[in-house]
Amino acid sequence: MVEAAVLGPPFDFEARKQGYNILARADEVIVFPETGLVTSTKKIQQAPDQIKRVIRAGIKANRYIRSNRDGTVQFLGEWLKLNREAASATYDSVVRVYDEDANTCENGLRLVIDETKKTMKIGREVSLDEIADLSLFREAQKQTVLR
Repeated sequence: MVEAAVLGPPFDFEARKQGYNILARADEVIVFPETGLVTSTKKIQQAPDQIKRVIRAGIKANRYIRSNRDGTVQFLGEWLKLNREAASATYDSVVRVYDEDANTCENGLRLVIDETKKTMKIGREVSLDEIADLSLFREAQKQTVLR
């Protein structure tokens, strides 16, 4: 018998249907970046406009996800092969981690830095600029607001 488990969508929904209780959700307990856009310094230098287009597309997708529940639920159902009920529950579980203004969660990045410092036994301060270049993101964000 399972006493407790860490489950992501849609498995949390299925567990709840089977009578299990959700004790906590990760986004309620910890702020931690889930994903990121990663590329080489060379690519940033050679194709900044291409990278900004990708970032703008991500910002627009983020806005669509937050503002168009029905369309996103339909997409989730088709993409993940879920029925409408499971797709809706999946949406409700994940939409909370999408920041309203598509900002990078600096608190989450700081947490990653702090945890990595502990693991690697690094005593010096590590700035956000050492681990992430947010300049193209900020530019793309400004351009997206203007459109």
